[in-house]
Amino acid sequence: MELKLATAEKEVLEELVKLVQSQGLRGENGGWKEFLDVYDEKIGSFNDPSRRSREDLVAFLSTFKKKEVLQFLQYHANQLLIEKLKEESPDNDTPEQSLVRLTVEHPAYSVDYTLHPYSKGWLVSDVGMKMSKVMKSTKMISVDCEMVLCEDGTEGLVRVGIVDRDLKVILDEFVKPEKPVVDYRTDITGITADDMEKATLSVADIQETLQPYLSEGTILVGHSLNKDLEVLKIDHPKVIDTALVFKYANARKPRRVSLNNLCKSILGYEVRKAGVSHDCVNDAAAAMKLALAVIEKRANTTIPPSKEMLEVEKAKLFLHKIPHNVPSEELEQVISGEFLTGEFTLDVKAAKTQRGCYCAFVVFNSSKEADQAFENVGVDQGQDSLGLPQKLIFFKLSSGSRVSIYVRKMFHDDSA
Repeated sequence: MELKLATAEKEVLEELVKLVQSQGLRGENGGWKEFLDVYDEKIGSFNDPSRRSREDLVAFLSTFKKKEVLQFLQYHANQLLIEKLKEESPDNDTPEQSLVRLTVEHPAYSVDYTLHPYSKGWLVSDVGMKMSKVMKSTKMISVDCEMVLCEDGTEGLVRVGIVDRDLKVILDEFVKPEKPVVDYRTDITGITADDMEKATLSVADIQETLQPYLSEGTILVGHSLNKDLEVLKIDHPKVIDTALVFKYANARKPRRVSLNNLCKSILGYEVRKAGVSHDCVNDAAAAMKLALAVIEKRANTTIPPSKEMLEVEKAKLFLHKIPHNVPSEELEQVISGEFLTGEFTLDVKAAKTQRGCYCAFVVFNSSKEADQAFENVGVDQGQDSLGLPQKLIFFKLSSGSRVSIYVRKMFHDDSA
């Protein structure tokens, strides 16, 4: 592996040298100043990378040979590409670039796409080291993967589907798992242990197939693409994630639209039938169709929630600010015995921190049952910060501790 320094723009080279300085990294001839001591006796005020020639910067960065350092530098070159896109005016964006912009400017992008490109076996795209022409490429391919649960609790790659802009299948292959598998998730993936007997490719083989596309500046398209890149062990800055591009109208929070709901709303068909396992080629093609619907047909990226989805949401009550010392089993007993009536299931969401509060959804069979249960909570009604109806309830734990939680409706009472 080596840096593609010959094609890198001077601005990128300057930033990488500054990064090397700030991190105290050393090449074969030491750090930046030590390199200049040997390379050029006329140091003076010319330590500033911006005042050195392109050839000087290339000569210094060429002294770095360790793979992990080169990956580190390429990763940051890719980050520079993203920052440059954000700084530029969107007025000159191509339709493809506008979807890349919608992806990288989404509030969730910085979390979803903080991957681990310095780990062993990763492929870090070199597109950030390229000239602007390559970086502005509008070529696209769509990727979807099937993952299984491995013995150590991580997800393993077992199948990859890739299609091009014309929906032609580029790749549809089983991949040999790198770790022992404990759950093939056959009902979701459609994959069994017998399928793995036919698998001969490795993650590295898939990376080798994708590498030329990445170097050309090709845009990777997918739905929740970050999960696919994680198992593929690929870092690439030019992505269109349809889970971040599209959103529901009038959503209280940025709620992600499922691939199936997007296909029903934008494309007019279901990509995933109930009880039928996924097909990664079909899912990759669906994500590409969604991107093309916006690029070529100017489809709206804001979609109305379906009536079915609204009914499902109205059939829920939201419990929040639940203290960490309230066991979920005891919470269910308390709310079923004292506050809520009717048949329901409790969907508990873990706290973000070890001692933080957690939350849960109480899911009923209908919105009528949810409304009745809320009415049965015999305390005064208030409102949350957005005006949604909620009530504060108090109860005792078996330990004797007195705690409180909020019960909130999902919609305003007068919402249609």
